[in-house]
Amino acid sequence: MVRPATPLGPIGLVLPTFVQDTVPPWAAVPLGPAMADPIADVAALCRGAEERGADALWACDHLFWHGPCLECMVVLSVAATATERVTLGTCVVQLPLRQAPAVAKQVASLQTLTQGRVILGVGVGSHAGEYKQAGVDYHSRGRLLDAGIAELRRSWASGVGVTRGDTEHGGTARYRQLPSPPPVPVWVGGSSEAALRRAATLADGWMPLFLSPTEYSAALERLAKEADRVGRAPDEVVPSIVLFVSIGEDPAIRLDRGTGWMSSLYGIPAKAFDRHLVSGTASEVAEVVAAYRNAGAEHVAVYITDDEPLEQFERLISALPAAGVPNRG
Repeated sequence: MVRPATPLGPIGLVLPTFVQDTVPPWAAVPLGPAMADPIADVAALCRGAEERGADALWACDHLFWHGPCLECMVVLSVAATATERVTLGTCVVQLPLRQAPAVAKQVASLQTLTQGRVILGVGVGSHAGEYKQAGVDYHSRGRLLDAGIAELRRSWASGVGVTRGDTEHGGTARYRQLPSPPPVPVWVGGSSEAALRRAATLADGWMPLFLSPTEYSAALERLAKEADRVGRAPDEVVPSIVLFVSIGEDPAIRLDRGTGWMSSLYGIPAKAFDRHLVSGTASEVAEVVAAYRNAGAEHVAVYITDDEPLEQFERLISALPAAGVPNRG
């Protein structure tokens, strides 16, 4: 099992790389000189989240989408320059849409530059149209992900123990991915049974979403059984979860705001998200985070349904200790 270079704390923030409420400077064409500096804005957000107590920063991934979005590896590169201690993760890269050796090289570089702060979350996604746009067979995505995980590890292992390739003998001895990075944890995202089995068999962590605490606890029992079936200990797979969150004092406003934001993000009716959004005061949301922790989650990544998440995140961080969740804020 591979873990991050430093212990991963209990709470993380999913970065707002898919803005819904405003038109961001980086979505305008061309960027005018009077506009805000988008790199500085992303860096400031990451720095602010770390200062407020985030243990990790996560970036989501789509290559083709119905709205503007930033590429996750690029965003994490900016985050790496703006922060000092937080873990940086993808949540998640749709690996079947990409060449696995190229992803391996990107992640190896980021892992080397951050001295081991990176987690690579991978998954298959659920949008057939995106696969069509990328020229990849949607129905082969599970098989492609399994092969891609194996290729990631083969690529990283190609440089282990050497500083240069063997130019005299050539072949695979010559062509390596160097420098060999610190070990990269690979987590599998998704809530399906296939994702759970894949995590138990191939991954260092599991990162589902849209599960209640009761459903999550039951899923972790199945994860343990699957891990045991393939000869792995249950603690070889780090359990985590992604929560969509809306924090506010007025129940109607925070629910409508949150589900409306998610509706814009996914392009489906807001009503579909009523049961999936964690909506409440900071104290109430902190209690839900604690419930997932009690159900077995080592790490909870909150996806705040707002283009500017720091204010809500800070309120949540402040409420966590009273709910029994440690934090670094």
